[in-house]
Amino acid sequence: MEQSRIKKLSNLSIEEKVNKTKRIIISGLKKCPYKNFYLAWTGGKDSTTMLWLYIETFKENGKPPPKTFFINEGSVFEEIIDFVDQFKKHFNIDVTYLKNTDVLEKVKNCGERIRIKNLNNRNQIEIKNLGFTDQFLILEPESLVCNHLLKTVVMNSFIENNQVEMVGTAIRWDEQGARRSEDYFKNINNPFHVRIHPMLHFKEQDIWELIHRKNIPFCSLYNNGYRSLGSKYSTVKNSELPAWEQDLQNTIERSGRDQDKERIMEQLRDLGYM
Repeated sequence: MEQSRIKKLSNLSIEEKVNKTKRIIISGLKKCPYKNFYLAWTGGKDSTTMLWLYIETFKENGKPPPKTFFINEGSVFEEIIDFVDQFKKHFNIDVTYLKNTDVLEKVKNCGERIRIKNLNNRNQIEIKNLGFTDQFLILEPESLVCNHLLKTVVMNSFIENNQVEMVGTAIRWDEQGARRSEDYFKNINNPFHVRIHPMLHFKEQDIWELIHRKNIPFCSLYNNGYRSLGSKYSTVKNSELPAWEQDLQNTIERSGRDQDKERIMEQLRDLGYM
């Protein structure tokens, strides 16, 4: 997308951004049957705000809440698990929990080794295709190989096995450099499906403004200094201040995340990661 258009859309008012998102959601609903559509829900502020907007928009158009999937990469904050459970019960959300059990059942803790030849054929092929030739894999959820196996591969398997035609994600233009050229709809191959990104034009501060305006529930970790939630194994809080009270303009939102992953984000996204 042209940078001038990105700038223009990013500078809309909150009300205009909400209306823009709702129009994108409706456009997606026209392109894909409800039964073949899923939202990728992480329990984070962005995807939860997106889910809330979908609930509102679907209700306005006579549809039940959207179906979602939640990927457990083996190192999820307990607070996120609890929040997702509470939110889904309150809003009657259909959640499918995804997990690469073949990998995660081989170890008890992050940092432990997995003998690659003990993994199933699908995982071994995926590892080989990445050019990884070691005999052992260290379980580090945010590394290139583990992120691919624990998130992208399980998502792709779910898409393949459930005839999923469209997946909604809550990525934003201002969140990460690898996402600044995204458009609202994108065709993904292998497996083929359409990604819809209705939150691209929102900024971090917009998310918090909307959350507080509409009393959208959010995970308690944001009260405790976390601004962006990744693997429990490698995510640290940015401050002692609640996320929305931090310097959102002059500091990096994802600085509390694994920075090795941040540097390979473009590569991860080429592999199908969100």
